[in-house]
Amino acid sequence: MKITFLGNGDSLGTPRVYCECGVCEEARAGGRNVRLRPSVWLECEGEEPMLLDCGPDWRLQMEKLSVKNVSQGLLTHAHFDHIGGLVEWADACRWLDATATVHTPKEVIKEVLDRFPWIGSRLKLTENDGGIRYGGWTIVPWRVNHGKNGYSYAYRFDHSASGRSWVYCSDSFDMSVEEKAPLMGVDLLVLGTSYYREPYERETRSLYDVVEGLELVREAGVGQAVFTHLSHDIDMRMDYGLPANVRLATEGLVLTI
Repeated sequence: MKITFLGNGDSLGTPRVYCECGVCEEARAGGRNVRLRPSVWLECEGEEPMLLDCGPDWRLQMEKLSVKNVSQGLLTHAHFDHIGGLVEWADACRWLDATATVHTPKEVIKEVLDRFPWIGSRLKLTENDGGIRYGGWTIVPWRVNHGKNGYSYAYRFDHSASGRSWVYCSDSFDMSVEEKAPLMGVDLLVLGTSYYREPYERETRSLYDVVEGLELVREAGVGQAVFTHLSHDIDMRMDYGLPANVRLATEGLVLTI
């Protein structure tokens, strides 16, 4: 599977419109800190590509990929930074006289259609609580704590022939032992970490920070980790002293597993 990071930012992206911090000003000048909302593009030989989350930067992300039509996708949860592009995707399908299949857990379907009731004729929202197959991979969602923001879903990808596995967990915080179990020993963990060391009260938070993410990587014994969903607290010009098996996501980063 080829994994391309289309966006690596948090819910507001970087630069934030209202902000004049050094990171946002560097991003505003076209520097290394420009960040679109989080999304990844999955490709397997013999399969149509699959979009994982569809935030409000969808149009720009598709233009950068030179993609005219998206036939299938996955959603983690119904927060706007992960579903805001669905209306544009549905409208593109309308103009192309096409339909696309969007796989997501049953409770997410209701939330999406409550917000965008008109998209269902072009985007077939399909329950995937029991898992789906994609190429040689089995993809299974599970519910995780999202702190003050409620819940999200993470996805575990397992390839039976090779024994390889990886997890996409963009929005989580203070996961229970049961919620962390699917992370254990995977070859790759993609984890959301908005800050390096988040300064706010724990009850107000919704994502791990980098320091906590590193502890989770050690606890889970994963082979490699990529931290995404980065806020303007993270400065790509800085060396955070990350271990060799951990890196910060960048737009356009391509991994193959």
